[in-house]
Amino acid sequence: MKQIKIYFLLIIALAALTACALDDDIPGPILTDPAPAETAVLPTRPGSQNSAPDAAAEDDTIPPREGMERSRLTNEWVDAETAAARPIAVMIPNESGALPHYNLSRASVLYEANVEDRITRMMAVYEDWKDLDKIGNIRSLRAYYAYWAFEWDAFIVHLGGPFFVNELLAEPNTENIDGILGSDSGAFFRSSDRSAPHNAYATGSGLSRVISQKGYSTDYRGLSDEEHFQFTGKLTPNLLTQYGEDAKSAVYIDMSGCYPLTRCYFEYNEEDGLYYRSQRLSGSTDGPHIDAATGEQLSFKNILVQYTKSENLGEGYLAFQCHDTTRSGWYFTNGRGIPVRWEKNSDYGATRYYDANGEEITLNTGKTMICIVEEGDNFSFR
Repeated sequence: MKQIKIYFLLIIALAALTACALDDDIPGPILTDPAPAETAVLPTRPGSQNSAPDAAAEDDTIPPREGMERSRLTNEWVDAETAAARPIAVMIPNESGALPHYNLSRASVLYEANVEDRITRMMAVYEDWKDLDKIGNIRSLRAYYAYWAFEWDAFIVHLGGPFFVNELLAEPNTENIDGILGSDSGAFFRSSDRSAPHNAYATGSGLSRVISQKGYSTDYRGLSDEEHFQFTGKLTPNLLTQYGEDAKSAVYIDMSGCYPLTRCYFEYNEEDGLYYRSQRLSGSTDGPHIDAATGEQLSFKNILVQYTKSENLGEGYLAFQCHDTTRSGWYFTNGRGIPVRWEKNSDYGATRYYDANGEEITLNTGKTMICIVEEGDNFSFR
């Protein structure tokens, strides 16, 4: 089902409604489990005892131990059971009142896009999630995030959503865990240290129980592409040198022109070859985006910036055209960046990114951040 159908139905529904809340994240009959105890953890950065440098000399062509396979999401070696199981895609709010996040650094792929009033919301795709005791916090779904979740055949984890996501959620292939529904309540809890709506979290064990109760298969269903990204290993990294002068130096990427409230930016660290994320924390204060569960600053090997046609649907709601073949973007890795073009041709088909020669780009092994930006907005790098 294409988004244009959703847009048409939305316009009709908006005309009929006299009032509509901007968010369906209301306390429901869920969320009764007590929150785990919180422990303060100091940030870790390259050079600290706990950091894991990206050693180019490491032979990653051989699995570290028997029974490991390549991850679809990162190309890292993971246990075969983890590689074979479907991921979860969790809706994460990102305004300053939603901070800090818990276990966000454990996500393999992270999407960010604007929602109402230029606030951004994230969708975190987790491959290894069953042992996590506090994921979130969690908020409501928007339709465009669902189409990106479909690409991974992921279980969508959210708390409700505006009325116009209901038809998409009712599709027979859509499998989701909704904290507003009493039947799904066992996966969620609300913490007592924060006020609603920014105090709802999920647990990996709870999600596993609800997935089993709903009869969902944890095995990939053959709906999504078996190979989503093209990867290269750590012994043969993609340094973008093959693009000559078309590859620009990019050691600082500033997304504040696209996300004026979040005001996020990325700084490249040569020691481990990763981009470290910072953003607005409160008021006018910016700083490292820290995972409260691990103490780690969010970091990524690959950053994709995806210009996308957007539409204002009224009542503050945005929509992004996820299916397209004509839009542009950028790919950043190892301190350099190249312009790309992206395509997505079907609901469950992967978004693919191509260089100026029409060749699909090769990502480096590791985590990926995907910044969805509205055409007409500008970001900068240097």
